[in-house]
Amino acid sequence: MKTIVLILFFIATGIHLYASWNKDKPLRNKSKPFILLLLLAYYCLSAEQIAWMVVLALLFSWIGDVLLIPPGVKWFTAGGISFMVSHFFFILSYAALTDFSKVNGALTVILPVLFIIATFITFKYLRPFLPKGLFYPMLLYLLINGGMNCFAWFRSMSTAGVAAILTAIGALLFYVSDTSLFFVRFNKNSRLKTHFLVMLTYSIGEFLIVQGLIMK
Repeated sequence: MKTIVLILFFIATGIHLYASWNKDKPLRNKSKPFILLLLLAYYCLSAEQIAWMVVLALLFSWIGDVLLIPPGVKWFTAGGISFMVSHFFFILSYAALTDFSKVNGALTVILPVLFIIATFITFKYLRPFLPKGLFYPMLLYLLINGGMNCFAWFRSMSTAGVAAILTAIGALLFYVSDTSLFFVRFNKNSRLKTHFLVMLTYSIGEFLIVQGLIMK
């Protein structure tokens, strides 16, 4: 059954990416809700022991996906809040699997600083295009995404094997996806004209996070 669900996940993702590439908004809106629902089902069918923090992280990601479908700042804000909650649940999931005594002390400082710098550089270029009321909430959101990334990479430093690396790479793709979304949504002069890169990095990122957590 889990194989069938995984195949359906890739089919739904493929349809959505096709719609994103061709700017087919109705098909994008119809296919988007299935991506995370199928990934959540795949996790529940595959994990030896279901971690409810992971379930909640995926559930709030799905809610965020749905809330971002309608146009308008209010829906965008609501979706962002849902994803912010999702990141916190991911952080708790990674922290539970991390032996912090094995994490290099210097990297616990360097890695957050790198994400903070990357985030502020991103918003330096975004600032002219963002509504004033959204600048600081979106900045905070991407910083929290960076924090989620830090904990994913801390886990990879404390755990031998491929599983933790997959999750860390997935978290990084999630960061790239959110950064791309901000440019697509608000900077009309951006080279990113469609949601294809946003959803490609997001879908692969979420899948790698889940696969890495299943393999733990």
